Amino acid sequence: MSGGLLAQEVGKTQVVRVTAATVEEASMSAEESTEAAVVQEEVKPPKDDLTEPKESKSRLEKVLDSKDVGHLTPMNFLQVAIRRAVANGVPANTIVLMMMFPLVAVLIAAARHVVGLQGFGIFTPAVIAVAFLATGVTVGVILFVGILLVATLARMIMRRLKLPSLPRMALLIWFVSMGVLGLMLASPWLKLEGLVRINIFPILLLVLLAETFIEVQITTTLKTALRMTGQTLLLALLSFLVMSTQALQEWVLLNPEVAVLSMVVLDVLIGRYDGLRLLERIRFRKLLER
Repeated sequence: MSGGLLAQEVGKTQVVRVTAATVEEASMSAEESTEAAVVQEEVKPPKDDLTEPKESKSRLEKVLDSKDVGHLTPMNFLQVAIRRAVANGVPANTIVLMMMFPLVAVLIAAARHVVGLQGFGIFTPAVIAVAFLATGVTVGVILFVGILLVATLARMIMRRLKLPSLPRMALLIWFVSMGVLGLMLASPWLKLEGLVRINIFPILLLVLLAETFIEVQITTTLKTALRMTGQTLLLALLSFLVMSTQALQEWVLLNPEVAVLSMVVLDVLIGRYDGLRLLERIRFRKLLER
């Protein structure tokens, strides 16, 4: 009888040990899975940013290494010059950005001269596109809209002060700067992580837009200013899509001679166009059908 009780006690002890070992193994497996997930998260490649030079070898530098240009000839002098500049410390992403900026200007010129879109010139949409590259589209559009709202409110307030031009613009910059500062301070609560890590460069580019927006409001009407602002934003987003296309970045970097000459040819062709713009054809289609 005592032998049976002893056997039962031994069996219970073994079950307890097996259960404890199973729990310990499960705990170790969970810890290993967590560590693996953390390691995987740490090795996740960062987002490529053309506006920030990299200390380590970037994707574009690896693209340059993938193609051998050979000896210097009149057909590859830019390719050789780019590789020597990168080897001496010039960031490849900066070179690509400088080469794609004229391409964006071609796109904006075509959109205005051929299609008929209006905007704040050519330089402003292109610069806003560069700011979007640095901030990301979501944060960039939020800053864009926020700055314009603050600028409009500031103009309403400054009407009553009746200040001269320069003090009025200085006060406008004060309003816009305080608005952007408030948005940055509230960004942790608004879940805008991109705005937390943003640097001063894209902010200054977007703040400069406020002066242009107010000048358009003064010389025209609020409706015209809003229409031009919306089309400027559209052109900036299209330019951002072009500049952020990796295949196009790599093609421009590997074929700089063709890219540079193509931009010149496109500029000349756009300038030679003297017909009705596309939006004008749509607007006056009934007259054209007669």
